[in-house]
Amino acid sequence: MSLVLQNSMTGKKEAFSPLDAEQVTMYVCGPTVYNYIHIGNGRSAVVYDLLFRTLQQLYPKVVYARNFTDVDDKINAAAAAQGVDISVITERFISAYDEDMVALGNLVPTIVPKATEHISEIITTINTLIERGHAYAAEGHALFAVDSLADYGKLSKRNTDDMIAGARVDIANYKRNPMDFVLWKPSTDDQPGWPSPWGRGRPGWHIECTAMIHKHLGETIDIHGGGTDLLFPHHENELAQGVCCTDQPGAYARYWVHNAMLDIEGEKMSKSLGNFIVLRDLLAQQPHELVRVALLSAHYRSNMNWSEQLLHQSRSLLDRLYTIKRDSAELGSAPIADLMALPFMQMLLDDLNTPKAFAVLHELTNRFFKTDDLGERAQLKAEIFAITDFLNIAQLDADTWFQGQTAEGDISAEQVEALIAARQTAKKQRDFAGADAIRAQLADRGVLINDTREGTLWSRES
Repeated sequence: MSLVLQNSMTGKKEAFSPLDAEQVTMYVCGPTVYNYIHIGNGRSAVVYDLLFRTLQQLYPKVVYARNFTDVDDKINAAAAAQGVDISVITERFISAYDEDMVALGNLVPTIVPKATEHISEIITTINTLIERGHAYAAEGHALFAVDSLADYGKLSKRNTDDMIAGARVDIANYKRNPMDFVLWKPSTDDQPGWPSPWGRGRPGWHIECTAMIHKHLGETIDIHGGGTDLLFPHHENELAQGVCCTDQPGAYARYWVHNAMLDIEGEKMSKSLGNFIVLRDLLAQQPHELVRVALLSAHYRSNMNWSEQLLHQSRSLLDRLYTIKRDSAELGSAPIADLMALPFMQMLLDDLNTPKAFAVLHELTNRFFKTDDLGERAQLKAEIFAITDFLNIAQLDADTWFQGQTAEGDISAEQVEALIAARQTAKKQRDFAGADAIRAQLADRGVLINDTREGTLWSRES
């Protein structure tokens, strides 16, 4: 089975086939670095890290670029408020972002370009658009002429009225069409700026990604990723710029992949609601692997609901994995010859279906706990830890994990598993009062259990 991805351009799941089987190219929009990122940004980063890892298993070389937007009005405002150069703000939060990515267990992308390091490429790209009749200069600005592209809007599937409303366009007198968007804008003396054919100024948001893609990855890339919040106007405008720079059919990006948003306990995350979670704060409170597992648990195209229940379920899986790791230390295991042949990986090949993939992992742990056959245990151990190594979870020493999860005097993982097994026996014997008593006993010791189709999952109360 080959990799299948949902292509936002066609609205369909499609078999992935790169332009060059020897080298896959992927670009993902990174953060605007004026503050610490929130947990939704963390979800996006983990999703594309998983896609990067999967592609690396399938192809000899994957070039993954994730940018930093380090010139922006929010950055300017933060720098002005502190009386410092924008580089002081951007370098601080680039370093913080890199630290957060390491804490989440993400691989470092192949290329990490910054907008301010590509001003000459941005100016060249704008000049190309002007020369080709797709952009124009006006009052110190350079603007993309939306009317010059007949199928503008084909990615986001929006009509003209929706696009105007979605872009929140201010009707400026220098615009030929209200939907025309800024490629370059003038800077005042107290704002960062660079010389250009249109005067001292700075780039618009959308043009930087197009220029960096063309410089580092070429006119056409295999995969362009980002959150659904970027679909319009950012990705729509990127696409318009990219295709208008070349006569190549189907140019710019062949597969558009978008991850859905993240809610908090069923509500949209918002500072006004008081449920805004800064990723760095969360990582200071919870084990990093727990956050990673939780962020991967929902399908990337489904809105994720961040909740205490999700954390409990994720902790339960990690407790099980570390119990197996500790209890099988003396048990040998044969190496997995073909990782991609494992049922877990086959689920990922179906549009990164992590819920089904994690269901496979749960089933493997259930089988490990149920069997007494040493040969079967060795095979299951090999499969389980080939998967965890691929996901970059359960990488700690087991004792280290449990010392971090269990205070002195708490019930051990072995005791929990034994009580769960006793509860299952009681239920099979229709001794429901006994089963309920075991659940209550576990709850009194701070252990929550959840009966699922994959078996009984457990976690400790936070």
